[in-house]
Parts: sequence; C-alpha cells; structure tokens
Amino acid sequence: MKLTELFRQGKFVVTSENGPPKGTDVAEMLENAEAMRGRVDAVNITDQQSSVMRLGSLAACSLLKQRGIEPIFQVTCRDRNRIALQSDLLSAAVLGIENVLCLTGDYVGLGDHPDAKPVFDLDSVSLLETVRRLQNGHDLANEELKGKPSFCAGAVVAPEADPVEPQIIKMEKKVKAGAQFFQTQAVYDPRAFESFMGQVKHLNVPVMVGIVLLRSAAMARFMNRNVAGIRVPDALIEEMDKAEDRTKKGVEIAARLIREMKGMCQGVHIMAIGTEKLVPAIVDEAGL
Repeated sequence: MKLTELFRQGKFVVTSENGPPKGTDVAEMLENAEAMRGRVDAVNITDQQSSVMRLGSLAACSLLKQRGIEPIFQVTCRDRNRIALQSDLLSAAVLGIENVLCLTGDYVGLGDHPDAKPVFDLDSVSLLETVRRLQNGHDLANEELKGKPSFCAGAVVAPEADPVEPQIIKMEKKVKAGAQFFQTQAVYDPRAFESFMGQVKHLNVPVMVGIVLLRSAAMARFMNRNVAGIRVPDALIEEMDKAEDRTKKGVEIAARLIREMKGMCQGVHIMAIGTEKLVPAIVDEAGL
C-alpha cells in the first residue's frame, strides 16, 4: 500500500529500515524483516548505505514484497546515470513496489570503495521530477512510455542541521518536484523539532521524525563529530554513559523521544542500524 493512503486515513505511520547483506545470503535480512512484520507499516531498504557495496535495494525490495512486507525502495543518484535510474524505477513498478525514497546519496569517499567513480547525473530534486515525469507517461528524453508507473515518492530532510534554512529551501524544492512525504535525519531534541515543524507547516506534507537507536555514548559522540545534521545533546550522552544496560537505555530513550514528538508530526522512521530486532521493543515501549 502507498504511504499516502495511510496518511490520508489519518494513521500515525511507522516505518523502519533494513540493510541488504554484503553478499548473497539474505537469511538475516529476511529474519529482521519478519521481526518487523505487523509492527511497522513499511520497511525502507537502503541503497548502498554510506557508500558501502551491498546487495541491491531493488532485489531486496522484491524479496520483501513477495513475502507480503511493504518495502520502501531507496534510490540514490550516486551510482547510476539517468538511464539506469529510470530503468530501475520502471522495474520497481513492474515488481509491484509502490513506495520510493529519492536520495542524492553519500559521497563515495565515505564507503569501502573510495576510488569508485561517483555519477550524480541527477540529484534528489531532479530524481523526484523524474519520478513524476515517468508517472505522466514520458521519460527524460520525452519519449512516450508503453505503460506508466505509479508511486508514492518520498524524500529526506535534516531538521537539526545548523543552519536549518538551506534544508527548508531544499525541502520546498522537493515538494515542488513531487515529494509526497518526508523521513527526517535523526532527531534528539524535541524542542528543535517542534520549531522546525512550525517553519515547514506551510508545505502541508507529511513528515516522519527519524529516530536512530543509540547503542553507546561513544556512538553518540561519533555521530556528533562525523554525521551532518545530527546533534545528540550532552544530557542523552550522559544517560547512555551511566547506563548499566545500554541496550535497554537506548530503547528507552528512543521510545521517549517518539512519545514526545508524536503529536508534532505524521509518523516515525526508526533506524536501528544493525539491531533491527529491537524495533518491536521500541514500538511497544513508545505505545505505538
């Protein structure tokens, strides 16, 4: 089901994400997806996340779809030109995939093939425009399609970026290009998120707050130093530092943040990053 239908029904939409394996053994990925069955509305399948080579998002999405688990096909512009991107979008439609998330993609220097040649023929905004064009029955060369896709197209935004204004300007461009929902970068400051939501209210588009599960104080400090748009407050880092059971504390903090921000937005996107089996515990503790 398209996420737009769930938003239309007034549902607080819950999504999580799952990373394909580095290889062909999909057992753990499918096990993680099964753990989320019935607990989340859809599962993002990441596309070479952090520029690390893995099994393709499209193949993994198809496997979930075959099992009755709703996938969100993440598409980045880093590794494919406009011909390949359009072809993959058409392929996704034929495979029954209805939700896509359009991303520019991390630079290759962050990943495990730093000498790879990046493409970036399109960016997130022009990729959204491409989705709309395909849905209108034409490709980027203005050739008519024989059969056209129908997607719910989403995009991303970082509410805690400093400064946040460029993010809002880009968000406005994405909405004009066809974005129908947003999943955010991790948010750890509910007051900052409330302020952000006030600034983008005029866009009238569903926003799902991003929650990254903290596993340790060291992880929080690393994200503060190295991940753009993420700021973990000192108070949360101290909580993790003092916790006897860091897994339990991480789940507790994630659930607390969801409860605090649930009334400000239209959904939550939970990113457990390697500990996907904890997603149901977060959902339960958040009361979703």
